[in-house]
Amino acid sequence: MNRKDLQSNVAIRHMYNAAIGANATVNSKIIDRKGYGGVEIAFNWGAVTTTGTNVAVVVKEGDVPGTMTSVADSNLLGTETLASLLATTPRTSGVAQNVGKRIGYIGNKRYVQVSLVKTGTTSVGVASVAAILFNPENAPVANP
Repeated sequence: MNRKDLQSNVAIRHMYNAAIGANATVNSKIIDRKGYGGVEIAFNWGAVTTTGTNVAVVVKEGDVPGTMTSVADSNLLGTETLASLLATTPRTSGVAQNVGKRIGYIGNKRYVQVSLVKTGTTSVGVASVAAILFNPENAPVANP
C-alpha cells in the first residue's frame, strides 16, 4: 500500500530527554535506520536563563553501534551550529530558549546518534531529542 500522507510514512524514535548538567556531554540513544531512507532529528530546548550556556550538537553515524564517528557536513541538511543552543544575551524565547530546532541526516550509515556538548556553569533546562525516520521501505508505518 502506497499512502501519500505523512502519518503513514514516518516513525518517531525517542533519543534523549533530560536536563544537561554543567560542563557535561551526553549521548543520545543510538537509532537504527534500517528500513528507512532518511532521518530528521528534532531538538526541543527548554527554558534557559543563563546567557553564557552553550550546548553544541554533534551528529554521529556508524555501521555498527560501537563505532560512532562525527558525520561529514556534506551528509547533513542544515548545520550542527543551527541545531545547537548557543550562548546569547539576552535569552529570547523562541530563539535562544523554548525553541525547536532540527537537522537532517542523509548519509548511508545504518546507525545515527547525537552528542550534546554543554559548556557553562549552570545546567540547561530539559532538552528533548527525537528522530523522525522517513521514506520507509514498507508503508504504512505502524503507530507506534
